Amino acid sequence: MALKAQVLYNFTAEPGNNELSVREGETLTILNRTVGGGWIEAQNSRGQTGLVPEDYLQIDGGGDGDFWSRAGGYVSNTTEGPDSCGYSQQEAVEDDDGEWDDDWDDQSVSSYHGNNQVDEDTGASGRSTYGPSVKISRNKFPFSKGPNPEVFLLAKPPSNSRDRLPVYMAEVGPVWLYPTSPLDCVIADPKKESKLYGLKSFIEYQVTPNTTNRPVNHRYKHFDWLYERLMAKFGSALPIPSLPDKQVTGRFEEDFIRMRMEQLQAWMSRMCRHPVVSQSEVFQLFLAYKDEKEWKAGKRTAEKDEMVGPIIFSLIEPEAAELDAAQVEHRCEHYSRFTKSMDEGVRELLNVGHTHWKRCTGPLPKEYERIGRAFRNLSTVFNSSKYPGEETLTDALTAAGKTYEEIAHIIKQQPQNDLHFLLETNSEYKGLLGCFPEIIAVHKAAVEKVKEAERLVSAGKISNSDRKCMNHRISCMSYSLQAEMNHFHSNRIYDYTRVMQLYLERQVIFYQQIADKLRAALSQFTTL
Repeated sequence: MALKAQVLYNFTAEPGNNELSVREGETLTILNRTVGGGWIEAQNSRGQTGLVPEDYLQIDGGGDGDFWSRAGGYVSNTTEGPDSCGYSQQEAVEDDDGEWDDDWDDQSVSSYHGNNQVDEDTGASGRSTYGPSVKISRNKFPFSKGPNPEVFLLAKPPSNSRDRLPVYMAEVGPVWLYPTSPLDCVIADPKKESKLYGLKSFIEYQVTPNTTNRPVNHRYKHFDWLYERLMAKFGSALPIPSLPDKQVTGRFEEDFIRMRMEQLQAWMSRMCRHPVVSQSEVFQLFLAYKDEKEWKAGKRTAEKDEMVGPIIFSLIEPEAAELDAAQVEHRCEHYSRFTKSMDEGVRELLNVGHTHWKRCTGPLPKEYERIGRAFRNLSTVFNSSKYPGEETLTDALTAAGKTYEEIAHIIKQQPQNDLHFLLETNSEYKGLLGCFPEIIAVHKAAVEKVKEAERLVSAGKISNSDRKCMNHRISCMSYSLQAEMNHFHSNRIYDYTRVMQLYLERQVIFYQQIADKLRAALSQFTTL
C-alpha cells in the first residue's frame, strides 16, 4: 500500500525546478522518499507529481508521523541527557531560500549532529536513523538563553587559543589594532548551478579578496554559515549585522539576484573593514580557502572553536591600566543612550525616505504628467482656432507639455539614483544598532556581577584574588566595548559623509536636469 502524507504548510513550486505546489491539509501519495536533499517526490489527487520539502509533510505510517512536529522541523525531545536539544537535521542544514541539503558538507554531518549520521542509501529521516532526538554542536546556538558574562568573569578560559585582540590607547580612547593593509573583496559573476541531476538549482557567487586576487565560489548558505560562526564567536562583543533575508520564490529572477548580490557585497565590505572580524581565521578561510579539502577541514575546525560567547573577552589585551568601575558604568550608560537615540533617528529617516520614494514613483510623476497633458490639450484647442500666426504659440505649448512629461519620468527614476544609497546605508546601520543592546546588556550584567564581588568574598564564595581577577576582566570588557564604539563612530562619520555627498551631488544633478528642461521650454516663449 502506497504511503500517504498530510501537507502541513502551503508550498509554492519554483518554475523549472520539478517541484509540486501543495496546500495545507491536502493529502499526497508518496512516490519516492530517496530523492535526498530534504525532498520527497509525491503525487496529488489530480495526478500531478513533483518534489515537496520533506518537513512540509506528515507521513502516515513508517514511524515518521510523530517524528516531525507542527513547528516545522523540531524533534520530539523524549530522551533525557545533556546533548538532547530538540533541533532537527533539517534545521541544522537549512539551505538558502528554503532549500535543504544533506550534501552541505558530506563529511562533517557529525559536526552538527554529534555521532548521528544520515542514511546515505535511503535518505530517510525517521526514528530508525536518528533515534528520538538529534544532537547538535553546543556552540552552534550559544545564545539560546542569552550570553552569560559569568562564563568569562569566573570560569577559567581555554588555554589553547593562539589569538589575541590587542587594544591600544589613541586620542579618542581605546582602539583596536588595525591591519596595515585594509582587506576588501568583490562579489560578482552570479551563476545558476544545479545538483541532484538537475532537480535542484541555486545561485553561486564569485568572491575575490584583494589579498589573493583569487576568486572562490560561495552560495547563500555559505554566507549564512559564516554569519552563524561570527555570531557564535564575536556576538557578545561585536555587532554582527544580519544577512539579507531568505526568499522562497523568485530567487532566480534577475532583479532579485542583482539586489541580493548588492546586499551581500555591502555585508562583506563591512565585515572586511572590521579589524577583528577581518583577521579572524574563519573569515580568512571563507575568503581564501585553496580547495574543497581545506574548506571542509577549516569549517569543521571553526565549528569546534571553544573561544565563543563571553569567553572571547579573555583574548582582549589592553595596553593601559585597569579602568575605574564607576567610569566603566558611566561610559556604558552613555553608549546605551547614544545607540538608542541614533536608532530612533535612523528609523525616522528610513520612514521618511520610504514615504518619499513612494511619492516619487507614484503620485508625484502622475501630477507632472497631468500638467503636461493639460498643456498639450490646450495647445490642441488653440490650434483648432486656425488663427494666423498662432503656430509658434501652440508649438511652444506642446513643447512645454512634453517637458513636463519628461520631468515626470526623471522624477520616477530619481530615487534609484540617489535615495537608494541613502536608504541602504541607513538599513545597514539599523542592523548594526540592533546588535548593540545585546552587547551592552552583557557588559551591564558583568558590571552588576563585579558589584557583588565584595559580598561574595564575605560569604566565602570567591576569594580576594578572584575579586581582583573579576575587576581585571571587567576592565578588559570595557576596553573592548570602547574600542568597538570608537570603531563604530569612525565608520559612522565616514559612511554618512560619503553617502550624504553622493546623495546631494545627485540631487544637484537631478534639479539641474529639471532646470535645464524648464529653461529650454521657456526659451520658446521668449521668442514670441
